[in-house]
Amino acid sequence: MDASEIIIFLDDEKAPIAHLKAPVHFELDTNKLVDGQHTLRVVSKDSTGKEGIRVIPFEVRNGPAISVEGIKENAIVNGVLPLMINAYSKGDTEKFYIAGSETPKSIPTWVWILIILFIGWGIYYLISYYNINPA
Repeated sequence: MDASEIIIFLDDEKAPIAHLKAPVHFELDTNKLVDGQHTLRVVSKDSTGKEGIRVIPFEVRNGPAISVEGIKENAIVNGVLPLMINAYSKGDTEKFYIAGSETPKSIPTWVWILIILFIGWGIYYLISYYNINPA
C-alpha cells in the first residue's frame, strides 16, 4: 500500500509550499509571513485518489506587540483623547531586557475607590473612638 500524499498550501496561493509523503514532520517558518490572519490548507490524497482537506486558520504576530490604553476597538469618541501607546518586541531570545518589556498601565478606577473608602473608614474610626481624657 502506497503512503498518502500531503500537499500544504498557505492562504489562497495556487502553488503549494510543500508536497510530501506521509507521515511527515514539517516546519512552517512564520518569520517569512506578514503579521495578521493566515490560513493553512492541508490536502491529503490516498493511493486510490480520494482527497481529504483540513483548513487551519491562524494569526502571525512576529512584529512588535502594540498596546494602546485610552481607547477601545470600535469606540465612539469625541474631544481630545489621552492615549498611552507601547510597542515592544521579543527581541533577542538569548538576552532578556527589563526596560521596555512590560506595558505600563494606569491605576484602575476601582483601586482609587477602595483607597478612598479605606482612608474614609480610618478617619471615621479615629473620630469615633478617639477619647480625650482630661488630666
